[in-house]
Amino acid sequence: MRYKKFIQTHILLFLTSLKKKKKSLLMILLDMVVSCQSILPNSSDIHRTCKPTSADQITNNKIPVIDMLDPQAKFLITKACQELGFFKVVNHGVPIETMTKLESDAVKFFNLPECEKDKVGPANPFGYGNKRIGSNGDVGWVEYLLFAINSGLVSEKSTNIPANSQFFWSAINEYVTAVRNLACVVLEKIADGLTIEPKNVLSKLLRDEKSDSCFRLNHYPPCTELEALSSGGRNFIGFGEHTDPQIISIIRSNNTTGLQISLRDGAWISVPPDQHFFFIIVGDSLQVMTNGRFRSVKHRVLANNIKSRLSMIYFGGPPLSENIAPLSSLMDEGEESLYKEFTWHEYKKSAYRTRLGADRLGLFEKKNIPYGQI
Repeated sequence: MRYKKFIQTHILLFLTSLKKKKKSLLMILLDMVVSCQSILPNSSDIHRTCKPTSADQITNNKIPVIDMLDPQAKFLITKACQELGFFKVVNHGVPIETMTKLESDAVKFFNLPECEKDKVGPANPFGYGNKRIGSNGDVGWVEYLLFAINSGLVSEKSTNIPANSQFFWSAINEYVTAVRNLACVVLEKIADGLTIEPKNVLSKLLRDEKSDSCFRLNHYPPCTELEALSSGGRNFIGFGEHTDPQIISIIRSNNTTGLQISLRDGAWISVPPDQHFFFIIVGDSLQVMTNGRFRSVKHRVLANNIKSRLSMIYFGGPPLSENIAPLSSLMDEGEESLYKEFTWHEYKKSAYRTRLGADRLGLFEKKNIPYGQI
């Protein structure tokens, strides 16, 4: 009744204002929108978050959307990596059919009986996993398939999925090939935007036949007991907060909400899902290679009590023997590295020994340089 009365009142105001012609139609509509906001339920009453914040109200203004065909894309990408470490790309060149075909096959797998899915696990680290994330005690409301990528294709040896699932393998490889190419294009635009040479200084690490990349399918089933589990004002997490250790990650999901990223001030904002486009995530390794000019973004996934969420993530990593250090062509005269030098193998080993939300790069920072300079 309160909403009905509110609407009736504003319709009358609207008609009266039109007659008096004291305001333009646009200004009247804006007034109504502002008035509506004052009576809408607070978002924290609907989804309780770990850090209650009004940041969700400005989500769409915070996440850059970059057209890959825009001549200015290289500069816009660089700016997004510096300011947020996260952005959305459109006109990405990956066929919609490639995305929907893999999603359909993935849904079929996750709908199998648990006893059938368990034959593909436990994840060690590749294969099928359920709720347990890694080997350090992290858990989430998620089941997943994790694959190794060899020479640009998913290695069938990385899981025990039966040989009669060739259509699934074909869909995965088609998708991974397309998304890896997109990752390389993004990295080459980054090199252009930073005016560093050669242009493929970053992308060649993903194209290397020894590239240590991986691919992950995450399924978040509806959590029917979400309200009971979300006690004490804290949200029940689907996948805990973390940064990605690799160079770059590319994520695509169905149209179910859940993904959130952390801003520099620590506030969390929700990422509106869009099944037709991709989100790019700066990884820890790229933060080091740019000597802190770019920042890896902390992100997480919240559980949903109504709809299942399916996400597909490509993690672009360098060869295990690759030294992870600031690019010499990027460093200014007299600029010192903020990090100790290490190989990808050393960092990966260290990262996977720690809890999901740990400050992994902190172990590799040069302590004599204040963290705030990054």
